[in-house]
Amino acid sequence: MDTFALIVTIGVALGFTYTNGFHDSANAIATSVSTRALTPKAALAMAAVMNLAGAFLGSGVAKTVSKGLIATPTGRGGMGIMFAALVGAIVWNLVTWYYGLPSSSSHALFGGMVGAALAGGTTVYWSGVIEKVVIPMFLSPVVGLLAGYLVMLAILWLFRKSNPHKAKRGFRIAQTVSAAAMALGHGLQDAQKTMGIVVMALTISDVNRADSIPIWVKFACAAMLSLGTYAGGWRIMRTLGRRIIELDPPQGFAAETTAASILYTTAYIFQAPVSTTHVITSAIMGVGATKRVKAVRWGVAKNIVAGWFITMPAAALVAAASYGVIKLVFG
Repeated sequence: MDTFALIVTIGVALGFTYTNGFHDSANAIATSVSTRALTPKAALAMAAVMNLAGAFLGSGVAKTVSKGLIATPTGRGGMGIMFAALVGAIVWNLVTWYYGLPSSSSHALFGGMVGAALAGGTTVYWSGVIEKVVIPMFLSPVVGLLAGYLVMLAILWLFRKSNPHKAKRGFRIAQTVSAAAMALGHGLQDAQKTMGIVVMALTISDVNRADSIPIWVKFACAAMLSLGTYAGGWRIMRTLGRRIIELDPPQGFAAETTAASILYTTAYIFQAPVSTTHVITSAIMGVGATKRVKAVRWGVAKNIVAGWFITMPAAALVAAASYGVIKLVFG
């Protein structure tokens, strides 16, 4: 029974990673597709490959998820907590995907973990949640907004005497590189979050006691994220690529470069699991504001930000309810 529970939990974790991929694929490629720097199929294929590669670039974020947010639960009830956490995250991912809202899969997962842990009587490391999740949740969009604005200003100044048509062609080519960097950062951040969950499940079952992440876990999570990415998230892509602001190639390059830089910095220096959604969305807003503040559709942006704030509580409630059902059915 314990082995079966472990297999089911790992399967659901990989299912979450798949939904993470198609939910967040827009993060990496929406700007490149909307500016016609890449065709949708080429962009998705590139993002899938770079997501796969990014998953193998580090383990700091995975260790934060597996050790820094909640105590590792024990026994069958512990596996139920992990299962419920994943259910909460998946349900919220599907709801926001359906409505085309670029919410954070990462914060859906963290909310699910906290909600399931509270329902199951497992210790929540509130200091870790605040330092590694809540503070970055507020800071990363602010940094993305300001950095996107400044990077775009620098581009406008450096290319102020250039032929506009030639400059746009050049940035359309450069966007291939910036989109790849963004997809690599997405793999670096998001694949590791599920790795942390799988490591916790293995630890609960006494299958894995080491601090290292088994290579098969890395590959399985990376592969599912890539498959999900290739499936695409067209609803969210329209929101990021068109509804916030109509992007041109220089703006797309600036937004992607800004977001990728933040993802690498937070993963390697702070080992903080930030949201790729928050970072790229805020960077797009900052870049758009250089044209004129009213060029950004702040009404759309307001709805997106509202979604960010309710993601963790909503996923937590679904996870807690799921744990209650599990306890009722299995005792």
